[in-house]
Amino acid sequence: MTAATTLTARANRGSLTEGRSPEELREIVSHVGAELELAPAENIVEWAVATFGERFCVTSSMADGVLAHVASRVAPGIDVVFLDTGYHFAETIGTRDAIAATLPVTVRTVEPRQTVAEQDAEHGRDLFARDPDLCCSLRKVEPLSRMLGGYDAWATGLRRAETRNRVVAPVVGWDEKKQKVKVSPLARWSDEDVERYVAQHGILLNPLVHDGYPSIGCQPCTRRVAPGEDPRSGRWAGTEKTECGIHL
Repeated sequence: MTAATTLTARANRGSLTEGRSPEELREIVSHVGAELELAPAENIVEWAVATFGERFCVTSSMADGVLAHVASRVAPGIDVVFLDTGYHFAETIGTRDAIAATLPVTVRTVEPRQTVAEQDAEHGRDLFARDPDLCCSLRKVEPLSRMLGGYDAWATGLRRAETRNRVVAPVVGWDEKKQKVKVSPLARWSDEDVERYVAQHGILLNPLVHDGYPSIGCQPCTRRVAPGEDPRSGRWAGTEKTECGIHL
């Protein structure tokens, strides 16, 4: 019996299509978080798939295909959720399409309630420049929360090495705002771990990664980063903003 199977037995599973209550989900987190802390990424995904079944998905910004690849090795056909904000680089959309075409995953694209034109009509043009928090809330946070309504747990590519805000990110935690289990299989991975996995498995990378964009967001709010700069410094450059709000 694997560690994932043992942990699943404790989770009091129930139906794969019927959602659990927040209380049940919090109980699962309280029992497994510490036990999975040092587990390999594949085992963490294995536990999540065994525990939540179809009510578990993976999210991806399409900066690379690392997490989608890890998940596809464990659960071919797994849902990979992508937020199409309407402001993405063409390269990001192309990476999404390439991952959908080359990996055994089901890419599910979710869009904001309003098109960019509709948002401009209500809030004025270039909301991202005047109120980036509101823009991110409308085009990222709300669409993801809406999409996650059909899931009990979601996996992110969050890594502790990325920013100071993420150094305490748990491998398995409770997202109070979304009332979902948040799984970060790559939380303990260093930049070198990512590079090693990419090289070993020939992982697809967004072409922008090789063009000075180590952290890729929406085109209007992302700039190139000079060698030696903080990789996240190109996001919302010139503002105090460091996170879109999904992970806050």
